[in-house]
Amino acid sequence: MAIIGLGNPGPEYEGTRHNAGYRVMEALARELSASRPFRLQKSICATTVYAGSRLILVQPVTYMNLSGQAVAELFRHYRLAVNNLLLIHDELDLPLGTLRFKSGGSSAGHQGVQSVIDSLGNSEFLRLRFGIGRPLLTEETVDYVLETFTHLEQEMVESTVGTAIIAIKLLIREGLVAAMNRFN
Repeated sequence: MAIIGLGNPGPEYEGTRHNAGYRVMEALARELSASRPFRLQKSICATTVYAGSRLILVQPVTYMNLSGQAVAELFRHYRLAVNNLLLIHDELDLPLGTLRFKSGGSSAGHQGVQSVIDSLGNSEFLRLRFGIGRPLLTEETVDYVLETFTHLEQEMVESTVGTAIIAIKLLIREGLVAAMNRFN
């Protein structure tokens, strides 16, 4: 199974709302004692085994809106099937601190997810949506997603990252229905 956390590369994007997928991926790699990271052309990857499943943990190093390029490269390199993908991404339509699994469907306007759908030619993959909430009416969405979380939000974000790890481990051990029943 490939688990891909979306985000933007570079120190200027560390800790931003749009990098929630990166944040979960980094925590998951630590939790599962993943291999030393290695580089494909458009991704940083690590491998591990959990509950008998071989996992490829991935952070695309393209910008968010080009994430599909990295995913397509990964799929070619490892000869993966769409049903072996979990994509972790930030979600404006969920309140901060909320997690939801989703199987297939549209990108709901998320350009990184749309890039993956376009590159794979298929939208029937699993997603873990990490709620970041919506900006105030006076703030542009593009500015909001590229902001870092406030100090007040940090504690909730860290807790949600921890919950995401628990959710992903349950998904791997017991499947989507069990994970959705508990976390949706």
